[in-house]
Amino acid sequence: MAEAERIIGTPDTPDAAGDGQERPDAEQERPPERPRGRRRVAVLFAVAAFAYALDLVSKMIVVAKLEHQEPIEIVGDWLRFVAIRNAGAAFGFGEAFTVIFTVIAAVVIVVIARLARKLYSLPWAIALGMLLGGALGNLTDRIFRAPGVFEGAVVDFIAPKHFAVFNLADSAIVCGGILIVILSFRGLDPDGTVHKD
Repeated sequence: MAEAERIIGTPDTPDAAGDGQERPDAEQERPPERPRGRRRVAVLFAVAAFAYALDLVSKMIVVAKLEHQEPIEIVGDWLRFVAIRNAGAAFGFGEAFTVIFTVIAAVVIVVIARLARKLYSLPWAIALGMLLGGALGNLTDRIFRAPGVFEGAVVDFIAPKHFAVFNLADSAIVCGGILIVILSFRGLDPDGTVHKD
């Protein structure tokens, strides 16, 4: 009965009277927010690590087994695996701006790392994790692959018919970006708050 009166907030209860006797209970309910925040950060880095590892391993296999070889048909001529080196952005655009794209990727990584401190939303953690993993995957190529540091060509190998050749890092970036657009339209912020307007 006392618990029901406390929830309803009847005038004769200490909580409704505002004498603060129930505040310790309220304070005990707040701490779980921080573990939830840490779990979201863990999800962010777990998704990023998975996307990065998948991209890195796939590129190592492509360079070792597919480069300078005939394309492999996966679904007839509709989907093939063919190794190419791309100095541009995702899907082969802007090959003359390799250094600029490298700087942009580095900035994206820094921004995501800063956002992680206020990350309480699971969908945002997944979206940012995909962006982070994809950015790290292509940035690794630009730093360590020929022709030089910050000018390296990214390894692409997924070649759909009538479409640009791309890699798993590009896919992670695009999927993460689409998810962020959807979350933004739904009014969900990275800190978990929802806007109805």
